[in-house]
Amino acid sequence: MTAPRSLLITGATGAIGSALARHYASPGVRLILHGRRREPLDALADECRQAGAEVETSRVDLTDDVALSDWLEQLTLPDVVIANAGQNTHAEPGREMEDWSATSQLLAINLRTPMAMAERLAPRMVKRGHGRIVFLSSLAAWHGLPLTPSYSASKAGIKAYGEALRGWLAPRGVGVTVVMPGYVSSPMCESMPGPKPWEIDPRRAARHIARGIERNRARVSFPFPLNLGCWSLAVLPAALSQRLLGLMGYGRPS
Repeated sequence: MTAPRSLLITGATGAIGSALARHYASPGVRLILHGRRREPLDALADECRQAGAEVETSRVDLTDDVALSDWLEQLTLPDVVIANAGQNTHAEPGREMEDWSATSQLLAINLRTPMAMAERLAPRMVKRGHGRIVFLSSLAAWHGLPLTPSYSASKAGIKAYGEALRGWLAPRGVGVTVVMPGYVSSPMCESMPGPKPWEIDPRRAARHIARGIERNRARVSFPFPLNLGCWSLAVLPAALSQRLLGLMGYGRPS
């Protein structure tokens, strides 16, 4: 794939999204940056413009089907769509289960929104004859973490969807890449319970992701040691994986 000349990045005010925007910002590149928070979004847009990129921004509600569809329909179709917006949640101390309203919101933004974006944009990419769709999953998709079951479920769901969609769209000239990062330094990462081994800087994560997009890789998972460990949990007997997670500090405190 040649260097993309236009990219849409949702969740652009987050750690990974902003690092990707800065990575791609350069003369001749058009960036469409979406974020919920106005001031960080405007500041990021200004920074990318100073680097030479053409930038437009949006704060549309991604979970509103009508608003999302209207926004995507009026966009000039980008070369690459990075569905990066996401949330995390976990059970608070004293609660037996995660808050259902928070879980519903998480599933809407982590799973339903990127699927809706693909449903609206993939046919246009097929008609044009090329394009890339990038989904942000997580290493938690390999085996659900007891401390974050809903988050793990949403990331496993988008992983499966992206892998299936890649097979469906590849003969039509459209690539799909599923990104499975480990712990990337950010406020969201810090708010997650449990250990955070091999935590990496957002700029390094952005380089991994951009390299995978350039090579049209089916899956981009990193860092290697944590990816190997999480993959191992997926292939070991489930009872053994659960025991190992508890020993490593990911089980529910007694």
